[in-house]
Amino acid sequence: MLQMSLRLKINLIVVALTFVFAAAILTLELRSMRESVHEETAAANRVASLLLQGQAMRYAAQGTPAMLAFLQSIGRIRSNDLTLFDAQGHELYRSPPPTYKAGRDAPAWFSALVGPTRSVQSIAFPDGKLVVQANPSRAEVDAWDYMLNLGIAALVFLFVVNALVFWLVGRAVRPFGRIVDALNQVQGGRFDVVLPPLAGTEAGAIGAAFNRMVHDLQGHIETERRAVRAESQLSDSRELSRWVDKHIEAERRLIARELHDELGQSVTAMRSMALSIAARMRSLDPQSEQAARLIADESSRLYDAMHGIIPRLTPLVLDNFGLAEALGDLVERTQRTHAGVQVTLQVDLADAMLGADASLALYRAAQEGITNAMRHGKAARLGLTLQGGHDEVRLELVDDGAGFAPEDLHRGGHHGLRWLAERVQALGGAFEIDNVPPHGARLQVCLPVNNNKETA
Repeated sequence: MLQMSLRLKINLIVVALTFVFAAAILTLELRSMRESVHEETAAANRVASLLLQGQAMRYAAQGTPAMLAFLQSIGRIRSNDLTLFDAQGHELYRSPPPTYKAGRDAPAWFSALVGPTRSVQSIAFPDGKLVVQANPSRAEVDAWDYMLNLGIAALVFLFVVNALVFWLVGRAVRPFGRIVDALNQVQGGRFDVVLPPLAGTEAGAIGAAFNRMVHDLQGHIETERRAVRAESQLSDSRELSRWVDKHIEAERRLIARELHDELGQSVTAMRSMALSIAARMRSLDPQSEQAARLIADESSRLYDAMHGIIPRLTPLVLDNFGLAEALGDLVERTQRTHAGVQVTLQVDLADAMLGADASLALYRAAQEGITNAMRHGKAARLGLTLQGGHDEVRLELVDDGAGFAPEDLHRGGHHGLRWLAERVQALGGAFEIDNVPPHGARLQVCLPVNNNKETA
């Protein structure tokens, strides 16, 4: 079904109201006409009856011929039909037809609507009788003509008024067409549409609101574009960060293996040669023997320092034996290098299968958490738990240190922890740090198992 325009709706409403008004006026006029016809007919019939009764008494002694002559002399009486009968009931006289608007009568339905009941009176005298019957036909014709003229005038008035209203409403709603056209342009993708000042209070207000809406929409679109660009740049930065992390880990692994395989063997050979020289110079040259043993001791310290650096570069034990063994090695080295610090480890991976990236991320989380707990929190007891399930693997580290300052919690921890959070989120996991009352901190890392089956 087609929707009607606002102009047509307003015009139909005006047509309906005008029609109701005209119908009400016609109804009132019709009622007034009916009362007028009734009053005129009744009055004329009453006057005629009184006149004829007086004349009948006057001519009664002269007989019916005198009454007939009198009736013939007066002709027709308005709104009355006269009929004269003799003693035998024969009709002697009937009023002539009306000459006023002769040959015309009101429609039967209109006569029935406005006409009165046609009363009949009989005036008797010795040799006959006179019948007087009310005849409102001329008053009904007058009422019909007036009603017809009034109806035509009402139709002309209705046409003129509605034509004028249609034209005025068209002028009034013309600005709304421009508003609709502007809205269609916005819907089509044009966001630079501006409406000029529109005539009319309502149209002007709508036009101003439309211009404000377009201006705000342009601002929102520009903000959205900047957000999309920023998100794209952030995504590119995260991709670059992950690429850099991969290459850094690869370089760390390469350096660690070089230290372990090449430099480690060289340092071991230096120590062996120094010990051999010391054994040969024991009896020949005590000073040379002492120098050789000093070289051997320094080689041992260099070897130990190198093996302390290798796990910090990359956990080779993680590549060779897995995450559980790597965490055990981390805990053991932490307790060995920090006297008085107690670290407990619980590992239950169940059937969870971890890829290389996920294992390295969990190991780095434990390594960074332990370092922060001892360096910043001054913790003495730490509990490290690794649990695996069907959907995820959870690592949790709880310490009894000083905890995090509120501003550190708001920022997501220190720089190392924020880097770790980015790494975990890149793998589709969740990273969380908070304080544990009355003192201490908790670090939690959750990684989904299904996304962690990549290989190194």
